[in-house]
Amino acid sequence: MGYPEDSVEIRARGWRTLAALHGALESALEQALQRDHALSVVEFTVLDALSRQTDYHMRMAQLARAAALSSSATTRLVTRLEERGLLARFLCADDRRGIYTELTEEGRKLLAEATPTHDATLEEALAEASQTPELRPLIDVLSQPPVSAV
Repeated sequence: MGYPEDSVEIRARGWRTLAALHGALESALEQALQRDHALSVVEFTVLDALSRQTDYHMRMAQLARAAALSSSATTRLVTRLEERGLLARFLCADDRRGIYTELTEEGRKLLAEATPTHDATLEEALAEASQTPELRPLIDVLSQPPVSAV
């Protein structure tokens, strides 16, 4: 059983549109974060993910999922951020095989400085992308408030 040709094309067009928007947003964010804070988008994502945890730490596997990275890429990234004093690693007290990554005070400070740049750049990039007719419907969907579960 196959999909009708037009549904395949609709999905492919949707995927290309999503990829185009993602590329435009990521490029704008990468330039602004690198220029103003010496952070990449994925580094910002890691700091942000850790900052949203009650005690500012996560297991490495959780962090890899949050940043959409492989385990080895996460390890390399965490090592770089640890060398900059933005993160620290420690063994899990109840499972010696588990390693936690924790946001340091310096990491929280840099994230606080970078967040306004990130947010303003994202808003600006979305506004610019909304001028492209193919991207406008997707941006409209992203701009809607979340639907609450009843």
